[in-house]
Amino acid sequence: MNNNQNEVSQANNTLVNSAVANQQNPPVQQNQQQNQQQSAIPQTREDKRVRVKRPIHGYRYVIINGVGKKESGTFDAESEDDVRHFLLSQDYQVLDVRERSKLDVDIGSGKFTAGDLSFSLTQLSTYLKAGIPLADSVRILAKQSKKANIKKSFNELVYQLLKGESLSDAMDMQEKVFPKLLINMVKTSEMTGDLPSILDDMADYYTSMDQTRKQMKSAMTYPVVVLSIAIGVLIFMLTYLVPQFTMLFESNGATLPALTLGVIAVSDFIKTKWYLLLLGAFIIVFIIYELYTKVQKFRQGLQVFLMHVPVFKDIIIYNEIANFTKTFASLLNHGVFITDSMEILSKITNNEVYKKIINNTLENLAKGESISKAFRGQWAVPVVAYEMIVTGETTGQLGQMMEKVASHFQMLHKNIIDQMKSLIEPILICVLAVIVGIILLSIIQPMFSIYSQIK
Repeated sequence: MNNNQNEVSQANNTLVNSAVANQQNPPVQQNQQQNQQQSAIPQTREDKRVRVKRPIHGYRYVIINGVGKKESGTFDAESEDDVRHFLLSQDYQVLDVRERSKLDVDIGSGKFTAGDLSFSLTQLSTYLKAGIPLADSVRILAKQSKKANIKKSFNELVYQLLKGESLSDAMDMQEKVFPKLLINMVKTSEMTGDLPSILDDMADYYTSMDQTRKQMKSAMTYPVVVLSIAIGVLIFMLTYLVPQFTMLFESNGATLPALTLGVIAVSDFIKTKWYLLLLGAFIIVFIIYELYTKVQKFRQGLQVFLMHVPVFKDIIIYNEIANFTKTFASLLNHGVFITDSMEILSKITNNEVYKKIINNTLENLAKGESISKAFRGQWAVPVVAYEMIVTGETTGQLGQMMEKVASHFQMLHKNIIDQMKSLIEPILICVLAVIVGIILLSIIQPMFSIYSQIK
């Protein structure tokens, strides 16, 4: 027992000494920034690589946790000793630590969902308000997390915090996990000294994003289920019922009309070459996905096309405007400069249409022109949103105006989703009725021919 306590003490001393060393040797760039005007734009990734003296490696560990159960996981640190010291400092019994092989890779992106962020930020704010130190607060989040990727991310935050990094810098080292908006807002809070307040605002922001996502998911669940059942029924009819009637028609020498011949050809193709359908569908989806993620022109073209399709255009535009104005309002209300806010917005949006508008806004600001000029006459910007931007600029209350615009378009987005849900049901019923009717008609027509021959 004493040996274990000594190991934990040594582990804590190691991490604390590392933090002290970092504080005694501040980067030159940090001193230069203190003499400049504060900005909410974080340091670039290249600056951070200069600060990191040793490269980060991935390790896999096996421990005995606090309840006596064996647990394995992964951790990114500078050395194997760092991993051991950190795990010991968390009161774990370390059984094994080894560097991960090239084949040992994480499955999935590991990103936080909006729901995860909403819950975690609320908890973190509560702990900080209760007077719990930041590193200990994040450590509690790590221990209560059930998802392996979240536990790993929080543990690595604790590791970097104990080494003397700020919370925003520690998050930025996991830029593929934490959203750029959150990282920038945390950096702003470190300048203003009001971290709990910004965490609460960000929790509300991601709660709103999570609700919007759930609304979209709810709207798509019903049609997907109905469509799946319908496809199953159609496949059954084409692969079982139609062949049965085909044998009947052939045995009675019935004259088959073109419609029946077409349905029989489709049935034969599905029965004999179904794998070609699956392969073709997979190839098409794969090609579209690759083009969408890697070819900017294709992505923009597809987005523009969808934004001109009835119903879908309103869903996309309302959602994008609501997200843009809500994020813009949050940045402005926490003292982030307009130019910095626009740069952040350009990085977090995935819509090429709005990204172009934001980039035009940055160019206009560089020329000393107004924000609203880039939004004037844009087909993707509703008149209401444009007029509210102009009003906000005129009155000097742009942040408050953006909040009102966000609330307005969030309500419109919710309403259009509800309308779409009510429209999808009759549309699906009509489409399925037409398809089933065609199959039934193709079966009934030859039966009249057989009946006439019998007479």
